[in-house]
Amino acid sequence: MTSSKTDKKSNALWRFFSSVKLTIVLLIILAIASIIGTLIPQQGQGAVQFAKSLSPRWFSFLSNLNLFDMYHSLWFRLLLGGLGLNLIICSVDRFSGAWKRFSTIPRPDRTKPFEHLQPEQTFFVQTKINDPVLSIGRFLQKRYKRTQNKETGHDRFFYGEKGGYSHFGVYLIHLSVLIILIGGLVGSFFGFEAYVNILEGGKIDTVTLRKGMSPLKLGFEVSCDKFTVDFYKNGAPKEYRSDLTFFINGKEVEKRSALVNHPIQFKGVTFYQASYGKLPGKKVRLKIAKHANKDDITTLVIEPGHPVQLPEKEGQLIVVDVKGDLMGLGAAVQVLIQPSQGEEVDFWVFQNPQIVRKRLPAPMARSPKFNASEFKPYTFFLDHLESAYYTGLQVNKDPGVNIVWIGCFMMVAGFFVTFFTSHRKIWVRLSEEESGTKISVAGTASKNPVGFQRELENLTNDLKDTFSEKG
Repeated sequence: MTSSKTDKKSNALWRFFSSVKLTIVLLIILAIASIIGTLIPQQGQGAVQFAKSLSPRWFSFLSNLNLFDMYHSLWFRLLLGGLGLNLIICSVDRFSGAWKRFSTIPRPDRTKPFEHLQPEQTFFVQTKINDPVLSIGRFLQKRYKRTQNKETGHDRFFYGEKGGYSHFGVYLIHLSVLIILIGGLVGSFFGFEAYVNILEGGKIDTVTLRKGMSPLKLGFEVSCDKFTVDFYKNGAPKEYRSDLTFFINGKEVEKRSALVNHPIQFKGVTFYQASYGKLPGKKVRLKIAKHANKDDITTLVIEPGHPVQLPEKEGQLIVVDVKGDLMGLGAAVQVLIQPSQGEEVDFWVFQNPQIVRKRLPAPMARSPKFNASEFKPYTFFLDHLESAYYTGLQVNKDPGVNIVWIGCFMMVAGFFVTFFTSHRKIWVRLSEEESGTKISVAGTASKNPVGFQRELENLTNDLKDTFSEKG
């Protein structure tokens, strides 16, 4: 009794996973999920900006569903796994029928195919039945597979077929989908999406993963030898390009250039030119005026973090921080004064103080932290901030890409086999009559009956021509 219940449950489970309806439902869900994944930015800066535009409730809802990184989510992987299992069980469940249709060879002496023949599929030859047998046998062997013949009474039958593999086209498509799913899962589990900024002339061996913002070692080094950017007349960037060099164990291996929409690949890792910007360099040029006297100005070239003496040795000056753009107010440096007597003083010195006065709220503008004259009797001016370009690269690795491509090619082959080939079975009957031999040609095809009818007529004409040449 228990065994019977178990069989029923297992059969029900098998029927569930072998259902074509389940395939359709899973494909619809995956299609909807893919549309959502297209509309909602996945990871990166785009996802951050989109998340900021949402209310806390919507952000929490989408985040709980992992819709900002949908293709790496557990539920999306389960959908792919479910579709793969459904395809496997569907294929196994129906394969025996396809194999039976492929492997079964019908009797050569069947008479049913010759019922209701078109007149064009029958002709006469002025010879007895024994004479055409050898010619027809050789003729069919050249064009068809698994040919057979049989003699029955006054008739002689021939059988041949081709295109039997067309029954397996749908399974080739199933296999290709499985391979594509496997490629997607391999990329999901073992690939990564990251980014990195490389200063012109700099070298890196680590990138930052977009998911979790954790560092990842590449296993090789990349240097940006040169970064160039061209601008339109209105100031918008026209094209930017990074000349990169790749190193393995400190040895130069390859030089490549990455441009927008022209990524490069090294060791299975793809580098996309994504952005660029400027970073402060190693030197800052400050001008110091005593009592705000423009005629009494001292110019100092300072490296951040390195102390220098003030003009009259009242103490030391250290540039402790450098910003290419502080709060949208332009370039600025944070200055720390260590006087010979008294307490330390630190404040920000802007390259464009007039912008600061206009944009900052009055209480903030009057703050000592934004007062370049905070250390009396000096006023500080940021004359020049050395800067260098950096290139922003998107760094991706997807080891499943080649697997997906194999699946795509197999799918094209499967579609071709499924829709453009058919299993064609041919029978030829030779009937002995008083005036000679009647030859009839019949057949069946798994698809394209119109095209197959033309093939039968052409085959009949070719047989006629064969006997005409002999005559």
